[in-house]
This record gives sequence, structure tokens and C-alpha cells, in this order.
Amino acid sequence: MAVEKLMELEIPDRAWYIRTILCELNRIASHMLFYGVFGLDVGAMTPVLYGFREREKIQSLFERVTGARMMHNYIRIGGVKEDLPEEFENELHVVVDELEKAIEECDDLLTQNEAFMARTKNVSNLTIKDAVDFGVTGPILRSTGLIEDVRISEPYGIYDRFDFGIPIGSTGDCWDRYYVRIQEMRESLSIIKQATKQMEPGEVHAKIRRIVRPPKGECYMRSESPRGDLSVFLVSDGSQNPYRVKVRTPSFANLQAIKHMLAGVYVADAVVILGSLDIVLGEVDR
Repeated sequence: MAVEKLMELEIPDRAWYIRTILCELNRIASHMLFYGVFGLDVGAMTPVLYGFREREKIQSLFERVTGARMMHNYIRIGGVKEDLPEEFENELHVVVDELEKAIEECDDLLTQNEAFMARTKNVSNLTIKDAVDFGVTGPILRSTGLIEDVRISEPYGIYDRFDFGIPIGSTGDCWDRYYVRIQEMRESLSIIKQATKQMEPGEVHAKIRRIVRPPKGECYMRSESPRGDLSVFLVSDGSQNPYRVKVRTPSFANLQAIKHMLAGVYVADAVVILGSLDIVLGEVDR
């Protein structure tokens, strides 16, 4: 998107719908992974079986579209690599119906469980002020009660065409950080359904050269990834290689708050608090 912004590219509508559907599916897959491993962090084994079962369905669908279960190379500058397979919409409807039931199952299994609530309620509360001061974004920021989502505050793509809510918490504790993600999965399904109904046949890639050379200039582009604000600052000198690229990743910023969040808690709660951040260590360590 940063390159497209510099080049002032007009992306075909169908490409935007495909991108949106796949990115929202990816948000659900990410939150399902969080659901499963967070259950393990708290001491419950069953949630990881539920979470991975549903994540597998999404990754199988990704494989049908992109050829890869993870680390896809499908979204390209100018659109997407190729159009969706003929049977994609039917397969998507099946997966969406199954995910709708699965989210309710996951919610019923863990959310109001007494042992789970005892380990997560009022554990490591984070205030709006502290979250903003530490640069926390995504579900962790929204769990404090602040309504902030890049899809709403700085809409990109076609998100302004959809009607969806922004789930928030009230105390910013471990339970709120968990439950915001459960609610976000429901909202992602709503976006996917709307996108499927609105999507029309058409081109999936802008007519550009295979090797792009953006004009000289710089731009900053943000997106709402499953873990928070994923941003890119890009500087072009007019060649096919960027002069400078700076990536702002959510996990690295979110992890800055961990020292503050661990103050005054039981050692046994440290694993639960770290788990509630849902970091990707490779992203932090890059």
C-alpha cells in the first residue's frame, strides 16, 4: 500500500475485496491461535484443540487460493497475483458457517469458566493513559476502553464500505484482552459476509510494469493487523529499490509495556500476562 500510495495507483475494486476477505480471515486465524495458546497459558488443554481445528480450515482455504498455508506471496503491488479459484465462494460460505458456530463454541468453553476468570479477571489492569504512553495498539489498546482502530480512524482500502463494530474492554485486564479478540472474530466474519455480497467480477491487478519504480518521495502507510498498528515509512529515490524502509511492528511496541504490567503481580501470573499480549517473538527480534 505504501508503494501504491507513492505511485498513486488505482487498485481494481475486485482486488480490494479479495485482499479484505483474506486479511479478515487471517485476523480470525491469528485470534484462533491466540485463543488456543492463551488457554494453555492459563492451564486449559481443550481450547488449543478448538483453536487449531478452526485455524486449519482457514489455512486450507488460503492454500487453495495462494498455494501456501503461511508466508503467502499473493497480495502484490497493484492488486493480487491472480483471481480466486472458481469454487472459492462456495468453499468460503462453508468455512464462514463453520467459523460462526466455532466462535460460539470457543466462547462457551472458556470465557465464563470460573477457573479461567479467576486467573484473568483484574490481573494486570492497563489504563488508557499507560497504554497510549507505551505505544500499545490493537486489541490490547482497545481492551482499556479506547476506541482506536486504523480501519476506522484512518480508513484504507474499502473498509469505509462496511458496517462493523469496534469491540472494547473496560478495565484493560487479561480477561478484557482475551474477550476483545473473541468479539473481533465475530466482526471479521461480518466484514467477510458483506465483502462477499458486494464483490463483483473484474480485473484483479492494475496495469503496471513487473518491476516498479515509484517516483522520488516518501510516505507513511498504516494498517490494522491482528496484533495492532503495522506501519511502513518508505522513501523512494526513483529506482526499483527503496532508499529507506522503516517497519513499525505491533508486537515490538506492545512488549514495551510488559515491565509495567508485571509490577506487583504474582510470579504465577507472569505467563498469563505475557500470553495476553500475543506477541510474535520473531517480529520483536527482527
